[in-house]
Amino acid sequence: MTGERIDAIDILRGIALFGVLSVNLVSEFRVSIFQQFLGPDPGLGVLDKLVEGLVRVGFEMKAFAVFSFLFGLGLAVQFERLSRTGRPFYWLARRLGVLLVFGLVHLLLIWNGDILTEYALGGLLVLPLLAAPTWALAVAAAGMFALYLFIGVVPVGIPWPDPAWFEQHVALADQVYASGSYAEICRFSMNELPYLLPLHLYVIPRTLALFLLGALAWRTGVMQRPGEHRRLWTGIAVVGVAGGAALCIQDVATGVGQSLLAAGYAATVILLTQRGWLRSFAPLGRMAFTNYIAQSLIFGCIFFGYGLGQFGKLGAAPVFLLGIGVYVAQMVLSAWWLRHFRFGPLEWLWRTLMYGKTQPMRRTAKV
Repeated sequence: MTGERIDAIDILRGIALFGVLSVNLVSEFRVSIFQQFLGPDPGLGVLDKLVEGLVRVGFEMKAFAVFSFLFGLGLAVQFERLSRTGRPFYWLARRLGVLLVFGLVHLLLIWNGDILTEYALGGLLVLPLLAAPTWALAVAAAGMFALYLFIGVVPVGIPWPDPAWFEQHVALADQVYASGSYAEICRFSMNELPYLLPLHLYVIPRTLALFLLGALAWRTGVMQRPGEHRRLWTGIAVVGVAGGAALCIQDVATGVGQSLLAAGYAATVILLTQRGWLRSFAPLGRMAFTNYIAQSLIFGCIFFGYGLGQFGKLGAAPVFLLGIGVYVAQMVLSAWWLRHFRFGPLEWLWRTLMYGKTQPMRRTAKV
């Protein structure tokens, strides 16, 4: 633990960011997000198939699950700390309101794969429950996860395009994103939003469940003192990785498998941090907001028409290597930045807008 920060949380967030980067890069910046609904490409090379399989089975939905858990945990931490000074609901509502603005800017002006808007809205929904009894958090989390599983197996009327639409849209997306102007790409991106909405409607119950589970983990002390709960974390790691991987590889009980594997990943990382390992990932996790937005800007300039226009032109394997390069560079830059400053640039701006006054930035500043 460093000051009021728990290193395991920052490390876990930093590692999860690699999974988020990999999924976004291989499945959404490189090609249209809707290409996954067209089935496998028979002309795909062996290496590209391996990378796509690794990202799909190993990272897709799992990295975002870990991030959702950590977001809910962060809400609980903030609620506890703000309760000491009074008006925690007011300040957290402001915090989430600022995040919503960031998310909408990211969504409309940079990339429609944004997750910040959903997190801000979801955070506002669970905000009243942060003061509820522990049992109520557990019941609400279980209820939301059950709803997520129900939606996955029972038709509930969520609108979805027909198969022919996917083929036509992917072909058009390849053209617009690769060669369009910034204005054309923004317009096309916004026109995709109604078709992306069903994906968000499907996953939002799981997101809320994980928010509540993260808050529950903080409330019960499991994440406040992870070293005191080593047996619990070991059990989650073994069952989560073994059971989750088996279900994901066999492609059965997908919602359960993805969530189990995400829990197994998280527990494994937490156990390793107890041995003093993985500390180099902590700076990246402390600046996750800045690094997430920076990735969107970098990849937009590489793949979209206003930059290098590589959308739809590169295989998964070279793009995955590109992602590793960007991730390593962000690790180095984050460590350097935090030697001189208390927050990442966007973390500082978020905090400043939340409190309505300039926050101290340099490490030499008096607080």
